[in-house]
Amino acid sequence: MKTDYTYIKAVVFDADDTLWSNEPLFRDAEQEFYDTLADFGERDWLASELFRTEMSNMAELGYGAKAFIISMVETAVRISGGKVDAARIQKLVDAGRRIMRNPSTPLPGVVETLTKLRESGRYKMVLLTKGELLGQELKIDRSGLRPYFDLVDIVSEKVPEVYSDLCNRLGVTPSGLLMVGNSFKSDIDPVLRIGGMGIYIPAEQTWQHEIVDEYEHPSLMRADDIRTVAEVLL
Repeated sequence: MKTDYTYIKAVVFDADDTLWSNEPLFRDAEQEFYDTLADFGERDWLASELFRTEMSNMAELGYGAKAFIISMVETAVRISGGKVDAARIQKLVDAGRRIMRNPSTPLPGVVETLTKLRESGRYKMVLLTKGELLGQELKIDRSGLRPYFDLVDIVSEKVPEVYSDLCNRLGVTPSGLLMVGNSFKSDIDPVLRIGGMGIYIPAEQTWQHEIVDEYEHPSLMRADDIRTVAEVLL
């Protein structure tokens, strides 16, 4: 049965790895972490130790490159028994800073899709991203995509309550909200739980923390290309 998008009033886009590439930069920094600390353990063990640190820091540091830098340095100090030298610490910091300098170049089809939706005048356009405020703001500005949106919102976490609040602010019912994103955990599941709709566009790489069991749903579409959004809405 074809999904009915007639009632959609607002289209919400995730940012990282939906509008521009981001996760590969973290994976490159992780590889730098493994290479720099290879003397202290095997790759799989280093990966598990780094992830353990990230999870323990989540409540205080949240998401983003700055939190990741701190987690890399903390892990390096811990697994080396405090013996890691300053030169290696600097390598980790430099790797993290490369993430922070993400040029945020729009992915193929993004500008075309946003332009069509914006020019149609049929939908409220929203960018909803989670992470560290300044870092996300800088990426949005570098992307050049801010003018396409009526609302840009940066939150610490994407949970059903965030989407419900967004509906209230936009003056739409949950059934009138469509979320477009690459994370089933953060972009799709919470929206479906409040009665909204989702278009899920998986990225090539997904952070371990964002991997959850996926499921089918009448209000969910899976797509390979962001251009699909304009195709089904216009």
